[in-house]
Amino acid sequence: MPNIQEIENASQRIKNHINDTPIVSSHLLNDWLGHEIHFKLECFQKVGAFKARGACNSISWLIEKGEKPDHIVANSSGNHAQSVAWAASRFGIPTTIFMPRYSSPIKIQATQSYGAKVVLSDTRDESDELVKAAATEKGTYWLPPFNHEQVIAGQGTVAFDIFQSMKGINAIFAPCGGGGLMSGTYIATKALSPETLVFGAEPLNANDAAESLRKNSIQRLKAIPDTLADGAMTMAVGDITFEYLKQLDGLFEVEESDLIYWTQWLNHLLKVQVEPTSAMSMGAVIQWLKSQQQKQKVMVILTGGNVDPSMMNKIWEKSQLDQIPGIE
Repeated sequence: MPNIQEIENASQRIKNHINDTPIVSSHLLNDWLGHEIHFKLECFQKVGAFKARGACNSISWLIEKGEKPDHIVANSSGNHAQSVAWAASRFGIPTTIFMPRYSSPIKIQATQSYGAKVVLSDTRDESDELVKAAATEKGTYWLPPFNHEQVIAGQGTVAFDIFQSMKGINAIFAPCGGGGLMSGTYIATKALSPETLVFGAEPLNANDAAESLRKNSIQRLKAIPDTLADGAMTMAVGDITFEYLKQLDGLFEVEESDLIYWTQWLNHLLKVQVEPTSAMSMGAVIQWLKSQQQKQKVMVILTGGNVDPSMMNKIWEKSQLDQIPGIE
């Protein structure tokens, strides 16, 4: 299982390939909420998302072991697809990415732009079956989006970087799709800042992780979820990531209205473009802060900033900026 040493190793492997993303805050938001909120801007990462870390680490790890593949395949609805295509291109490895047709058009286009062959299918399940078949070909390596030790280690470098530069964080929040980022964040946080609480955020409309935790067994969504959080539309968490999700200090389910509200407000306050999946974490932050009696120092990982025009139109169909953020 991944551990803090694997995350430290990952940090060394990828440091010359990725961006050192900033941590920012909004004085206005902090005044309104009465707490200290900080944001790690992985929307400024390579390919516009934290996923670049896991993909780059995994491929670097294979090469380090002398096992450079002839071909890499992956299945993803978005940011992992781009990240594998980008990372593989840096090492001269051809890639084929299997994506469902409902994936964000901008993420499909970006994946192709990084040199990958993209194969579209009607559902995520079909993409999953196609990648399994492709992975049986000689010299081909299948790099899954979250249920992989080196992917988890790479994603854990986000929290690793945070705790190298900031202390005294009471709680750290991140979105939960398949659980790779949450797993890596949990490992790094509990090793470097054991007193810091680790929380996940998941769309209420795609709450397979929350249902899995309630039933203590992995639950799979029965249909493509209706959510703007396209980065958290995973049909089920993995057997590796589920073991870490069980250890979280909490997993909050966030309604679609909160996704829209916080996407608008974070765009406005931080002057950066964030995906609804990223902004979702603020819905979880507010739920947690309602039960806190003392001022809290909170870190929010903003995981990506890839938003296509149709998504942007849905987000801004009605402005939420006349409703000032608050705890109540």
